[in-house]
Formats: sequence, structure tokens, C-alpha cells
Amino acid sequence: MILRIDHVALAVQDYKKAFEFFTRLFGAIPGAYAEDGSMKYLWQICSLGDLSRFELLTPTGPGSFLDGFLRNRQGGVHHITMQTPDIHRARRTLEENGIPYFGFNDYGPVWKELFIHPRDAFGVLIQIAEFQPDDWLSPQVRMPGGRRWSVEKSDSGAQLTFGNPGGGTVTIELSADEVESLIEDLKNTI
Repeated sequence: MILRIDHVALAVQDYKKAFEFFTRLFGAIPGAYAEDGSMKYLWQICSLGDLSRFELLTPTGPGSFLDGFLRNRQGGVHHITMQTPDIHRARRTLEENGIPYFGFNDYGPVWKELFIHPRDAFGVLIQIAEFQPDDWLSPQVRMPGGRRWSVEKSDSGAQLTFGNPGGGTVTIELSADEVESLIEDLKNTI
């Protein structure tokens, strides 16, 4: 039902200060963002390292759905987002197990979601979503041109970078001996 945890969402009062904190101090790379006028908030996906992501949420005006959450604090963990390959199957699984959910939305091929309330998930708001992770990431952290891997010569051997099914890339450094061993292993598989 669940492929992986995609990101942790942080709700903040001061978006500019939080954005600067994570990008300047930790090197977070901004990805997709948007403002939702009906719910009065802005969201911003950021990547850290190879595969880690978080989302910044901030109110854009009075009456935001975040008002209650941020009433007595500057910010905090709002929810975790888990990726599913099939939101309808996830929904059936929850129903079959008597787990209540809310906020089912189907935005077509780009995003489908539902939520489990913290009272039904041990104090954590859970968002379950069906989507393609790379659609929401900066080009800086994705494989270019739809490729699944790249190989570059390095001083010690080679640097291999692989596109990750969860979005982003994973890079490993191999010595010359490891490159030779990998070539042999690959030859033995075909």
C-alpha cells in the first residue's frame, strides 16, 4: 500500500525566515511551490541531500486552514506524506480496516490524496498521496532527460548516479577495481 515516506511538512508563521534557515544553513534546494487561494496558504517543497525532502507550509492571510495549528506557536511538524502507487487501493484498505479518513481529492494524473486524522494515527496527521515524485523536485536534483543513470570518470575511478524511483538521485563513488568488478557482474547477468 505504501511505497515510502515522501516528505515531512512543517507549518511556519514566518515563511521567509524558515526558507532562509533551511536553504542558507542546510543547503535545501527549492522545488515546486504554489499558493492555494481557497485554503489561504502557500506550500514549498525542498530537497536535502540525495533523497530527503520537506515541505514548508505558511498562511497567506486570515482564515487559513493553518490558523488553528499555528495559533500558539511559530511552527511545527504538521504532517507526514506517504506515497502510494494506488490511492483507490489505499482507500479500500483503510475502509476494510475501519480506519477513518478525510479530504479525498483526485486532481487527475498529477496528484491524488487523502488524510488520516491524528486521533486515528497515534497523534500524527498522515497524508497518503499518489503522484510521480520527480514532478515536484527541482531539476538540480533529478536525472536529466529521463535518463536512469549516468557515469562520470573521477580521480579514483568513476562516479555513478542513479535516478531513484522515489524521485531525485543517488550517487556513489567507485574505485577503479570496483568499476572492473561491476563490469564483470553486469556481463555475467546477460
